[in-house]
Amino acid sequence: MKLFGATVLASLLATGAFAGGYVAPVVETPVVVETETAPQFGDWTGFYAGAQYGQGEAKAEFGSQSGKRDLDAYGVFAGYQHDFGSYVLGGELNYNKVELDDVSGKGDLLSLRARAGYDLGRFLPYVTVGYAYLDADDSENGLVYGIGGDFKVTERFVLGAEYTRHDFDDVGNVSGLDLKADTVQVRASFRF
Repeated sequence: MKLFGATVLASLLATGAFAGGYVAPVVETPVVVETETAPQFGDWTGFYAGAQYGQGEAKAEFGSQSGKRDLDAYGVFAGYQHDFGSYVLGGELNYNKVELDDVSGKGDLLSLRARAGYDLGRFLPYVTVGYAYLDADDSENGLVYGIGGDFKVTERFVLGAEYTRHDFDDVGNVSGLDLKADTVQVRASFRF
């Protein structure tokens, strides 16, 4: 009888241990929500072309004498640039038709410039320097330099603004007669 009691006791203890049974841990699978990712605007490499319009001031100096005129400038440009990660280098050919206020006639202003910028994603601030050619009553060679910024509206369409100064020395082969033209232009371009 003792054996029967021990067996009943052992079976009761054993069934009590299994009464709840084994419960496996619940692992919930994470919910994945798909969202649209914003387009990446990081690479500025490639060809581009566009149009520009701006205004400025031309100033002629000869010794202590000087004269100023307001100007309008409009034209086209095309170039190529390469994105090296943080820095962007390139070159641009730029043409403007220039009209001085209160003066009849127009001039053609052509420049070939180097550009160096810093890649900030959608925004590219840059500096530019190069050769300038002015064809009006006489033709003049000079220097152009300036600063600007381009902003990618889309991956292909870019809006920008630019300030440039054109320096021409000894205009009309007159020693000491210098011409400086400052312009601020808005630009729109398409990237290929």
